[in-house]
Amino acid sequence: MIISLGRFVANNDRDFPALSIRPFFLLLVCGALAACNKVAPESPPQASAPPGASVIADAPFTGVPEPKDAVIYQVNFRAFAPTKNFAAVQARLDSIRALGVNVLYLMPIYPVGQIKGVNSPYCIKDYTALNSEFGSLAELRTLIAEAHKRNMAVLFDWVADHTSWDNPWITHKSWYKQDAAGNIISPPGTGWLDVAALNYNSTEMRDAMIKAMTFWVSEANIDGYRCDAADFVPHDFWKQAIDALRAIPGRKLLLLAEGTRKDNFAAGFQLKYGMSFFTNLEKNVFGKKGSARSLDDLNAEEYANAPAADQVVRYTSNHDMDLSDGTPLDLFGGKDGSLAAFVVAAYMKGVPMIYNGQEVGCPVKLSYFNTSTSIDWTMNPELTDTYEKIVNLRNSSEAIKQGKLSSFSSEDVCAFVKSYKSEEVLVVVNLRNSPVSYAIPSALSNTEWKDAYNGTEVTLTDHLELQPFQYEVLRKQD
Repeated sequence: MIISLGRFVANNDRDFPALSIRPFFLLLVCGALAACNKVAPESPPQASAPPGASVIADAPFTGVPEPKDAVIYQVNFRAFAPTKNFAAVQARLDSIRALGVNVLYLMPIYPVGQIKGVNSPYCIKDYTALNSEFGSLAELRTLIAEAHKRNMAVLFDWVADHTSWDNPWITHKSWYKQDAAGNIISPPGTGWLDVAALNYNSTEMRDAMIKAMTFWVSEANIDGYRCDAADFVPHDFWKQAIDALRAIPGRKLLLLAEGTRKDNFAAGFQLKYGMSFFTNLEKNVFGKKGSARSLDDLNAEEYANAPAADQVVRYTSNHDMDLSDGTPLDLFGGKDGSLAAFVVAAYMKGVPMIYNGQEVGCPVKLSYFNTSTSIDWTMNPELTDTYEKIVNLRNSSEAIKQGKLSSFSSEDVCAFVKSYKSEEVLVVVNLRNSPVSYAIPSALSNTEWKDAYNGTEVTLTDHLELQPFQYEVLRKQD
């Protein structure tokens, strides 16, 4: 039996091909389904959101960051804590904020479809209802209000490419893609058999989608969306939807495309995923000991023709990569390697994103199809402290956030200077699990700096001896 795991996006390929599920993971899912007589497990009773007019909405949040200032934290409710609910996330908001995070991205909170389902949260049964598995609407509003009090914007996950087979929209056959025989189909070429592909030639469907997106802005007082599989949805729809969202009075919204298409920024997204950069970092630089210089080319490619204010999101983990490929510890050579990779992702050029649990070095692949895994938040406090140090330096440095990038990388070392006005930051990262002697370029030799973390004075000579996965971040201001 072949089962497609719904929304298991292949972030390791910029064009989102159908993902070949690893055999061991497929066996796990098949076994789970067999234990339930091959029927996806029932979700708890679904709680429909009351009409927006029935509740006085909170005032719009005024602290939504500019794209360059964003630090994103992704929440997987089903693995976040043993209770798997909104309250569990609320209880850790102070810890999340301490990381330097100012954008909280919540994975889908909507009811999950059952027909042909595999319990994927990306199989949406009702766009304007709430999955009571995670709590009540009042509890969700409280979570968002508490995040706002801590100066964190909140993004919902939006799935515009497809719905579940038992979504009420399915009665509008023209709203869905169909085969030659007139049968509604799954998204072509994906293998996502648990979902039905939407037809963006339908004006009525587009209008309903935009209405649903605007609903949550007032109903839950959110600050934008991370738009799932954005490259599968036509550019002109995104432009139409984002224009409608931005027309909501008094709202500053942040829109993130989970995609790499060059027209995403033109549609109105301020942020998009750096999938190629991540893949190269994981598969080539770390996986095959490929040249660190390759990161320069991919960085330039992902920013080609991008408006100055828009940003690429850089990460070393997310829900898809964690479950399919492994944790940052798996992918980047343990704690030290994962931190080296994160420094490059956070500082080179772009907006950093942290997946829940990576800051404590969670060694377990976190499921979002069920509640079988949980993060142990007591692990590795020293690792958490280091993530805080890395992110909070970024937050304090305009050079890192928006400075001009000058690369000085070698085969083994990712090295660059970020310059903005009177501030310069030099980042040197050994991407190998072995000592490396880095030859200081003439432009940097015999220069004076301070350690960006502790203020110690540093003079560069002609070489810098780096231990395995060691990184140095130096700073100076005229």
